[in-house]
Amino acid sequence: KKIFYSGLTAMEKKLAEYKCNTNEAIKLKLVRFPEDLEDDNTTFNPEYSHQVFGDDEVAFGYKGLKILLYYIAGNLSTLFRIEYTSKVNEKFDCVEADDVESKIREIVPPGFCTNTDDFVCLLEKEVNFRPFGMLLHTYSVHNEEAGEDITYQIYKADMTCPGFREYHERLQTFLMWFIETASFIDVDDERWNYFLVFEKYNKDGATLFATVGYMTVYNYYVYPDKTRPRVSQMLILPPFQGEGHGAQLLETVHRYYMSSPTVLDITAEDPSENYVKLRDFVLVKLCQDLPCFSAGNLMQGFSQEMVMEAQQKLKINKQHTRRVYEILRLRATDMGDAEQSRSYRLDIKRRLIGPYKKKQRELAKMRRCLRPEELTNQLNQIDLNMQHEQLEENFQQLVSHYRRVLERLAQA
Repeated sequence: KKIFYSGLTAMEKKLAEYKCNTNEAIKLKLVRFPEDLEDDNTTFNPEYSHQVFGDDEVAFGYKGLKILLYYIAGNLSTLFRIEYTSKVNEKFDCVEADDVESKIREIVPPGFCTNTDDFVCLLEKEVNFRPFGMLLHTYSVHNEEAGEDITYQIYKADMTCPGFREYHERLQTFLMWFIETASFIDVDDERWNYFLVFEKYNKDGATLFATVGYMTVYNYYVYPDKTRPRVSQMLILPPFQGEGHGAQLLETVHRYYMSSPTVLDITAEDPSENYVKLRDFVLVKLCQDLPCFSAGNLMQGFSQEMVMEAQQKLKINKQHTRRVYEILRLRATDMGDAEQSRSYRLDIKRRLIGPYKKKQRELAKMRRCLRPEELTNQLNQIDLNMQHEQLEENFQQLVSHYRRVLERLAQA
């Protein structure tokens, strides 16, 4: 037995050398110029690869594994290649290398290049690429590095735009690497809307377009004659993150739906923490000038007028309006003034305590129908002191989040 174990560890050591972290092995690129292919500064890696390579995000069987997924910046034509310095072979009994290629093929649509020359040929045709759909908004961002303003445009597209279906198939592959629970959508359902962000750039005197990011929105039907658009996916590609494109996109989408009399309000499906931060900022920016959010009204508490006005004018639902109210009230409150700060704290905590109150009502019900020994077990879970501590912690977290929103607002 001893011999067997020591042999195994040597074998295990050997096999361990053939494990690669797939987040590091996958090399992504958005290519504008042939020289980008050799430039490591244009390469970025996934945040996640568990949906393709399993929870441990490991590919087995290769040393020095590189999975190249290079995209032409505009129409996202793809180069897919696998490189490695060595691969396990039959000398390792019963051990086979993972079939990396077929795993990637499952998410990357067919029609990709496998060699660089073909890819560079396609790059020359990129000058003909134009954004899909209808132009909704143009804005510019000052770029320190380039020392100039760069122009961006937001378009609304749908599956009737020629070439858009194929383009979208390539675009959605990025979701797998940057959204933790991503899934591909059913593009044959006509209730999807697609909003796309592009950068305009110059190459040899011509104007070209590069893909920056996008959002998909599903239009739910609400009886009898309304719709409730729900944001499903939103992704700004990593080279463009932190430049304010997400806020521009979300605000543009809100403005697009605001003009429609049949839209009830806009929601989001399972929003991430980052999306909630973004939405808070955009909604507060949209709402701050509504008459119902004047300082005087804010100090009198959350009102039905706020709910009505935000929904009618800006298509914002009650729950989100309440957050906007809390953020704007914080801005109007002098937290150094004991009375004002106490009033603000109570107002927020009254909302936060809702779920606890609900639990207590459930407990009261249990008391009527549970045996005493079952009850103590339930009661132990909800200790009042713990409730107060948790409430205070939630309040502090919320306020620090709200302050960050207000800081960003002050800079906008």
